[in-house]
Amino acid sequence: MKKIYIIGLGLIGGSFARDLRRHMPKTRLFGIDTSEQHLQEALALVLVDEVATVGDLSDADMVVLAVPVDTAVQILPTVLDNIDDNTIVVDMGSTKQAICEAVVSHPKRRNFLACHPIAGTEFSGPNAAIDQLFKGKTNIVCEVEKTAPKLQETVLNLFKEMGMRIRYMDPISHDKHIAYVSHLSHISAFMLGKTVIEKEKNERDIFDMAGSGFASTVRLAKSNPVTWTSIFKQNKTNVLETLEEYISNLTHFKTLLEAENYQGIHDEMKNTNHIKEILNGIN
Repeated sequence: MKKIYIIGLGLIGGSFARDLRRHMPKTRLFGIDTSEQHLQEALALVLVDEVATVGDLSDADMVVLAVPVDTAVQILPTVLDNIDDNTIVVDMGSTKQAICEAVVSHPKRRNFLACHPIAGTEFSGPNAAIDQLFKGKTNIVCEVEKTAPKLQETVLNLFKEMGMRIRYMDPISHDKHIAYVSHLSHISAFMLGKTVIEKEKNERDIFDMAGSGFASTVRLAKSNPVTWTSIFKQNKTNVLETLEEYISNLTHFKTLLEAENYQGIHDEMKNTNHIKEILNGIN
């Protein structure tokens, strides 16, 4: 019977456990987490069969690292220190450059596959885990050439069975692109929520006027601050670059409105409508 250890039993780790139950029903699942509450919830939900520690990894067939990215950078070398030569270790973090650099010279670098399944919700913890979270989602794999072919083949086949689309990218490009399409979206949602909350202090009925548009736009502001602070920390340079461009566009829009240049505003929005075609092509 194969043994898989999941480090981090939140939304991503828990959802991955659910999919493992479906695709590898004879596998024994072990959970590792710094939160005793998460461990007990994961056991109660049967996401894992047993609780374990990093010191138990010597008999693991696979280790899944689903923790905040700054934590992943710190513990990945220790994880690799504790595994067998035939173990595959996979991380699922939203930034890739720092974690790849953390193990670039590790003697068991060949046992590690750097991944980023672009999937999730605004909820966190074991109770947020859902079935088939990864179905139809893209999984970015970085530095695949540095992972032993036999080990990577096993996990890549599993990803495909779960319904993921695999795309290969270098860590630097990944972190730059993801800052635009994911990290900036979360900052926008957090700051929109902050703006409305601050206004609500003086206008108590403002949320009575909030429709589905506001709800969908601010949805990401419900995401876990621990997770996202670590992401912004790891990807600071790229996030700052995207913020500069975003702020520039907001300032330009404000200038158009101040000048009562409504044709300019119309043209800006019409040109941006092209994003519908782009997203339809992706979906």
